[in-house]
Amino acid sequence: MNAPSASLPRDLIDRFAAIVGAPYAVREPHDIAPYLAERRELFHGRTPVVLRPGTVGEVAAIAKLANETKTPIVPQGGNTGLVGGQVPDESGTEIIVSLSRLNRVRTVDAAADAMIVEAGVILADAQAAAEAADRLFPLSLAAEGSCQIGGNLSTNAGGTAVLAYGNARDLVLGLEVVLASGEIWGGLRTLRKDNTGYDLKNLFIGSEGTLGIITAAALKLFPKPRGVGTAFIGLASPEAALKLFHRARAIAGQSLTSFELMSRLGIEFVLRHLPGARDPLAGRHDWYVLLEISSGRSDEKARALVEAIFVEGVEAGLIEDGTRAETVEQSRALWHLRHALPDVQKFEGGSIKHDVSVPVAAVPELIARGSAKVIGMIPGIRPVPFGHLGDGNIHFNFTQPTDMDKAAYLDRWDEVNAAIHEIVGELGGSISAEHGIGQLKRPLLPQFKSAVELDLMRKIKKALDPNGILNPGKVL
Repeated sequence: MNAPSASLPRDLIDRFAAIVGAPYAVREPHDIAPYLAERRELFHGRTPVVLRPGTVGEVAAIAKLANETKTPIVPQGGNTGLVGGQVPDESGTEIIVSLSRLNRVRTVDAAADAMIVEAGVILADAQAAAEAADRLFPLSLAAEGSCQIGGNLSTNAGGTAVLAYGNARDLVLGLEVVLASGEIWGGLRTLRKDNTGYDLKNLFIGSEGTLGIITAAALKLFPKPRGVGTAFIGLASPEAALKLFHRARAIAGQSLTSFELMSRLGIEFVLRHLPGARDPLAGRHDWYVLLEISSGRSDEKARALVEAIFVEGVEAGLIEDGTRAETVEQSRALWHLRHALPDVQKFEGGSIKHDVSVPVAAVPELIARGSAKVIGMIPGIRPVPFGHLGDGNIHFNFTQPTDMDKAAYLDRWDEVNAAIHEIVGELGGSISAEHGIGQLKRPLLPQFKSAVELDLMRKIKKALDPNGILNPGKVL
């Protein structure tokens, strides 16, 4: 267990603690420990104190003191990030600022289709607040029961509804941000049109806390669907899934809200390790699609669209078998299979992971070339690609061979990454579709960003955070 560091003067730590009050300045090693590692255990850090401010004013005071004393601070939300962006370094000189106490839903305006929530609001609670007003906040991901809005926006989270509603960036109307200086930018406007200069909010969305600390956000809401249709479909190949996607989009248009691709091996992992999981289909299929239709009219309309997609897919020889959810509970059970995929892989040993995107039409080629290349490098390796076929984002994971030592396998991480990222680059894709850069992918950024882009990013960082106190060592 990491012990508190003596790298920061005790009196300085006391000054920071006084801002939030003793009960909200976490100093004991066993209490600090949960803040020091991310969920995949790839990164561990040290800190002398975790500050838990309860107001934007306290966040501003922390930033001001940090800037004056050149003390690095690491903003942290629900600590569900997967690239180490929320973890301090090993020096023991970086202070964690947890936003979890900023957890109020300030307003919900159904007439304006907008709500204002603080950064520490858990995503599921934001969804519930919208639901209570008969509205939809469509951001949805596997960690929604613990991830927080501030972290979602700082990483520009994606999720399963990007196809219809866009990334987190597309769901934001305005922000409240604490700058490195301790100043507060109060940009919580709910305007749909505001063409008065630079769009400042988009500087902070996706910046992983390196340019400012998001403390609240004005978010877009949407009419709540009056009907939902969910189907689980077995197919022969990613090529068949891509053809089915185009047909489904032609039939359902914007009503097609999700189109998720999964391999048989991934489903077998879920069936093996998720208590109560059942195979939705009688036979085995090499690939599966989970699709969802949202209708503004009725369940009957949504189900009719699902049926039309199914009939056309069967007639075209694309669908081998499928089932449609007849109840909300059945729909949840199908989605539970999909959401469990990231976690069940750990029970099969080491997993080398990629969060990549390519043009939608190139997804089958990515999977075929990537699988063949890595299998050639490590015989017996088990590819587990899955994800958001409709927007080209595939979580291209590889589980270790059953007869290989886990540590020896994970030592091949960089080698496997390089192989997949090379193909992604050739296909015009991105090495980070929705997880961000953090620490994990920072060394790779110069390979995929031009010198001009990197120079602009550094200039923006220098302008907004001249002393480099905000989440140092992340992104750049």
